[in-house]
Amino acid sequence: MKRRDFTRRPGCSVEATLDLIDGKWKGVILYHLQNGTQRFGELRRRMPGITQRMLTKQLRALEEDKLVIRKVYAEVPPRVEYTLSELGESLRPVIDTLKAWGEGHQERLSCAPAPKVEPVVKKPKRAA
Repeated sequence: MKRRDFTRRPGCSVEATLDLIDGKWKGVILYHLQNGTQRFGELRRRMPGITQRMLTKQLRALEEDKLVIRKVYAEVPPRVEYTLSELGESLRPVIDTLKAWGEGHQERLSCAPAPKVEPVVKKPKRAA
């Protein structure tokens, strides 16, 4: 994935950081990898909304950006593990801050649990 050049624009450091973790899934992948090395299937189970194709694509982009290390074991079937690189680890405070902010504002966010709605009970009509 080709990165854009932010060096000549105001706010370039913020843009560059957001460009690395852009999209719906990269931050979530980085969050789950904070718990340690994980295999593809483990990541997929932790993110039921992501397709296999999208997870593969996002992991490749994170690997290309040197945020994730991919280790392939020469076994049958092949075993592949993903872990945060040193650069990826340096994003831990950013991911933790995003998580804390989301928890603090969960009621306003679309991922918040739906409020409980009391069922409406209709009263029978009285005969006149």
